[in-house]
Amino acid sequence: MILLGYVFIIIKNSGYLFSNEDIEEIASDVFLAVWKNKEKLDLNKEIAPYIGKITKNLISKKNRNNKYNDENIEDFQDLLYEQKDNIRIEENEKLDILINQLMQMKEEDKKIFTYYYYESKSIKEISVILKISQIKAKSRLSRIRKKMKKEL
Repeated sequence: MILLGYVFIIIKNSGYLFSNEDIEEIASDVFLAVWKNKEKLDLNKEIAPYIGKITKNLISKKNRNNKYNDENIEDFQDLLYEQKDNIRIEENEKLDILINQLMQMKEEDKKIFTYYYYESKSIKEISVILKISQIKAKSRLSRIRKKMKKEL
């Protein structure tokens, strides 16, 4: 499982922009190549550099194949725009949920939340401003976080 993460990191950091399907295909091809050549592996040496080199070779091969496919560039541009739009939509949905949660909170909880997250005030500063104990401010903030996590 660690090696799979290692392969994905190499692919993501390669500087090439691949679709999710391409990334999965490269990762699968890496482990297929390792499996096919398992007899040639030296068990006394670490396997990660070997897997890294196979990954880089397959990335180069995939990139060469993609260069000759003009439709792939258009598909990729569409994919980027879709991902960007999906991120915006998701962020807007989260913001809506956050605002709805804030509107339903008690006034003191709203203040604690906004002081802490939007004005970057410490628990100590919040307790002084609201004239409550630090323990109370901290426990209320903890409850607020749990509610928010549950909703988000």
